[in-house]
Amino acid sequence: MAERMRINDEVTVGPQPAEADIQQLQDDGFESVVNFRTDGEEDQPLSPDDEANVVESAGMRYLNIPVSMQSMGPELVDQFREKYEELPKPVFAHCKSGKRAGAMVMMHVAVEQGMSGEETLQQAKEMGFECEQPQLEQFVRQYVDSHAVSK
Repeated sequence: MAERMRINDEVTVGPQPAEADIQQLQDDGFESVVNFRTDGEEDQPLSPDDEANVVESAGMRYLNIPVSMQSMGPELVDQFREKYEELPKPVFAHCKSGKRAGAMVMMHVAVEQGMSGEETLQQAKEMGFECEQPQLEQFVRQYVDSHAVSK
């Protein structure tokens, strides 16, 4: 598996694991896997349903929240944040490359920590998440700013 990025003790983000990598995730101590890929995306080693079976067979919890640039909206982030709270930790979150997963996780963490949208984008950049899509950058900023809990 390519690069994993540990966000904090509870969550790590990375690219989609192949079937052989899923057992390694369990061996590495992960208790849940969150997949942000939509069914039918290109270059998918496992469909979301097949991945669910492999993850659950390895003894971990599985959650699929299909996200595309067209479907990404505040409701989808809220849905992820609500379900994330129920998952056993630590969690491995992925999409194809890790960018959508990184954005979703960073929005959750930022709101929980009372960060601003700008602080979120800065921290994401420092962690190596390069956002070359202005639309995604604007969405992250607006979501975090509108959901921030005042300190």
